[in-house]
Amino acid sequence: MRETLRQAADFLLAHDHYDILTHAYPDGDTLGSGYALCAALRQFGKKARVITTALPRNFVFLAAGAEEQSFETETVVSVDVADEKLLGANKETYGGRIALCIDHHEINRVDAPLKCVDSCASSNCELLFLLFAEMGVQVTKPIATCLYTGIATDTGCFKYSNTSPRTLRTAADLLDCGVDAPAINKALFDTKSPQKLQLEQEIYSTLSYCADGRCAVAAATLDTQRRLGVGDDELEGIASLPRQIEGVEIGIILREKDPNVFKVSVRANERLVNAAQFCARFGGGGHAAAAGCQIRGSLDEVVHLLQTAAEECL
Repeated sequence: MRETLRQAADFLLAHDHYDILTHAYPDGDTLGSGYALCAALRQFGKKARVITTALPRNFVFLAAGAEEQSFETETVVSVDVADEKLLGANKETYGGRIALCIDHHEINRVDAPLKCVDSCASSNCELLFLLFAEMGVQVTKPIATCLYTGIATDTGCFKYSNTSPRTLRTAADLLDCGVDAPAINKALFDTKSPQKLQLEQEIYSTLSYCADGRCAVAAATLDTQRRLGVGDDELEGIASLPRQIEGVEIGIILREKDPNVFKVSVRANERLVNAAQFCARFGGGGHAAAAGCQIRGSLDEVVHLLQTAAEECL
């Protein structure tokens, strides 16, 4: 891994005019990675900007200080993107143009000349912390805030099994840089809007079980989202809801993106089921404990497909 980090560091220091790509429906890790890398590159006098499909309200603070820069793109880097199709609306513009892929997913299908991938990292931001050390980046408070946010969100505030001793040491180093962890943790994990509470109630009402209660599936349909007026802010974090139920080994949330097009989020007991391999059946991927895919069909059809697969796995 050290050699790969060195290659990535040399590449980033040798080029300029960066477009940094995040994945669609961005979370704290891809956005934290994007804005941390943008700030790091600007330390070396380089031009860089973050390209994202959205900036959810609860993550706006990550973009503080990232003033817009105008330039002609020379170098494209992706962060926390396991597959080009996850670029969403940006795939048409940037597909086939990624020069460096920085990622931590177990399955990575990005076709890039240079890839810096560490599936042992809890998050892409943990990997970036190591990369920044190779580059000689000064980890300022804003950069540390971005990195901490990515690590905290991808580890469930350090609750998930991907939290390693290195993860905790990295978080401690970031706290030494001035990160206000209590404020970030409260905003991201302990604060819910009234709309989100309503959404969770609706989701729980759709729960169905299979495999003797060891798999739970729930959905947020387009009708529900429109009726409640919820956006990406409220939808963040709902993937973990079914897995919190006692006895559930595979928790699945369906989010209807377009009519009969569902974004599927899977959370699993990785000792029994590999979520990435489960989602790979449907063209997706991710991590052993958390993964996703996209399936077309009616709600009943998609639920049946997933429950059949879960029963086979369990």
